[in-house]
Amino acid sequence: MKTLTALALSTLMLHAQPLLEPATQAVEEALRLHEVAGAVTLVSQEGEIRHLSSQGAAHLENGTPMREDALFWIASMSKPITAAAVMQQVEAGKLDLDASIDRYLPEFKDLKGPDGQPATITLRQCLTHTSGMKDLEAGEGADLHTLAELTARIGPRPLDFTPGSQWRYCQTSINTAARAVEVASGESFPDYLEKHLFGPLGMRDTTFYPNEEQASRLATSYERQEDGSLRAVPLSFLFGKPVTSHDRYPRGNGGLFSTARDYHRFALMLLGQGELEGHRCLSPESVEAMSSVQTADLQTGFTPGNGWGIGCCVIQHPQGITAALSQGSFGHGGAYGTQVWIDPAKQRVFLLLVQRSNFPNSDGSNLRQAFQNAAAKALE
Repeated sequence: MKTLTALALSTLMLHAQPLLEPATQAVEEALRLHEVAGAVTLVSQEGEIRHLSSQGAAHLENGTPMREDALFWIASMSKPITAAAVMQQVEAGKLDLDASIDRYLPEFKDLKGPDGQPATITLRQCLTHTSGMKDLEAGEGADLHTLAELTARIGPRPLDFTPGSQWRYCQTSINTAARAVEVASGESFPDYLEKHLFGPLGMRDTTFYPNEEQASRLATSYERQEDGSLRAVPLSFLFGKPVTSHDRYPRGNGGLFSTARDYHRFALMLLGQGELEGHRCLSPESVEAMSSVQTADLQTGFTPGNGWGIGCCVIQHPQGITAALSQGSFGHGGAYGTQVWIDPAKQRVFLLLVQRSNFPNSDGSNLRQAFQNAAAKALE
């Protein structure tokens, strides 16, 4: 069995893949410091994969090395996928970004603002975190099995602020948008995504509910301890159930699992203005809505210089962690450190997949910055 040190400094490649050595070195440093147990990184330019690396361990305790096809909980990287599904239904004329949400979900017809007065919210506000909706309390969703059950529970709750007046990251608003897709399409959200996005794009490993084979490739999640060691931790949203269980609602906000190659195909579709390999998933206008700022001058998170598009963070002023990216780059991070950035100006995609549960700010992690800076410099 390999030692931890050997795992941390090794790169396992299932096939001969292109490497940007500075990018692998940036990850190696994070592995050496036990910031993460392992990582899969991918960088492409003009549709060509220039770097694909699997480093470190998928499971420290039994010495399982990370694989290029390792499955990760991508958490909030699910949000752009949910946004794409909404935009498809907008294009079909079945949803309107600016209509009152109760047109599709009557459970919101008696919605009240923070002052107790009648209020309305829109899908645009749901997808830009400006709706004012309340999130569930910790552990509250354990008994929910469908998106319909979720919206029935949150629909009657008063808003935290007047819609459109603030930006506040909100999980329930994204799940509300996912439920609207179900109502508009007449399909369950998992079935809809498989039929209209994952299947057409060849994303065979992207799912809310991994099968046994996929689960065998799942990278273990770790929490960094005060002594610098890494301790395996469960995925909290599973509430102790196996990852293969269907006994949970399909979280459009952050319930998907995926691989580097799979998510890269979704990113390439967006980079291609909604088209990949002759298959059109979205119109250029829909991609424009996702990748352009919809939040005006509202201050948004989670790092400086950003605005928010439909389901995506948009870089307005590259700085700090986003300095290596062009203005207008867009994407999304995940709670356990995963990240995608799509850079239309330079036709690049950056993908970082890790599973670390307690980054102080996963969107501002040193690993993310080091990887992006190293990869971008190597491409120049």
